Amino acid sequence: MAKLGRLLTAMVTPFDEDGKVNYEQAKKLALALLDSGSDGVVVVGTTGESPTLIRDEEKHLFAEVKSAVGERGVVVAGTGSNSTTEALEATKQAEKIGVDACLLVVPYYNKPTQEGLYEHFKTVAESTRLPCILYNVPGRTVAGLSADTAIRLSRIDNIVGIKEASSNFNQIARIISGADEDFLVYSGNDHDTLPVLSVGGYGVISVASHLVGLQIKGMINSVAEGRIEEAGRIHRGLLPLFDVLFAGANPMPVKYALDQVGFQVGKPRLPLTMPDEKTMVLIRDTLKEYKLDLPV
Repeated sequence: MAKLGRLLTAMVTPFDEDGKVNYEQAKKLALALLDSGSDGVVVVGTTGESPTLIRDEEKHLFAEVKSAVGERGVVVAGTGSNSTTEALEATKQAEKIGVDACLLVVPYYNKPTQEGLYEHFKTVAESTRLPCILYNVPGRTVAGLSADTAIRLSRIDNIVGIKEASSNFNQIARIISGADEDFLVYSGNDHDTLPVLSVGGYGVISVASHLVGLQIKGMINSVAEGRIEEAGRIHRGLLPLFDVLFAGANPMPVKYALDQVGFQVGKPRLPLTMPDEKTMVLIRDTLKEYKLDLPV
């Protein structure tokens, strides 16, 4: 499953002035991300505003982005839900569309047990031939996937990895040690990428790669090739940008940043808004300090 690549961008969903999904701009953005270091894109994840998209919009996005990307990169479809039945159906539909993998978030709001989480992911994975990436983000879902449950799920053939956004490095290290050898552990937070790589992680599903994908790819390659000092230098240099891109609820800051550099993606859908004026100034000032990789 190494074909999924080490750098995947959690892609924003562009909207037009009327708040409708801008499918043409989504295709352009996906290609621009591939041109600036990404191995593929995650469509309709947290950054893609999955909570405010309806399923028909999601399916259309999967199809349009995959048609644009073709074989140049991978398209990972965010098909998770807090309803097992809904996640199962969305995953089946994404497979029919032809995406390369699916991202399955820990069910939110319900507060399931670890056994419930295991059965949820097992049920969805067994319904599809797609590679499945788990997504542990307890800051948004309340319930979190334990290391033991993640290791247990790694034994299922087509559950191939996890996006770990817990920032719990003990847990992440335990998963890497205990999971199947070919199980891929991705950092789910840009700040955590170098620490996750340092304990044996595989890559990152990134927000900042919208802007500095080649630089993040360079950091990942430096670790893979044993150039740790260089990786640390890149990581430290990018920290102020990472900070500002999470100065408000994701994807509010990155959408504003993309608009500022000339790649129009529109406002987030309510209840999210654009950042406040103070944060806007901070984003604009920070962007001036960086050479950006995104072709505009």
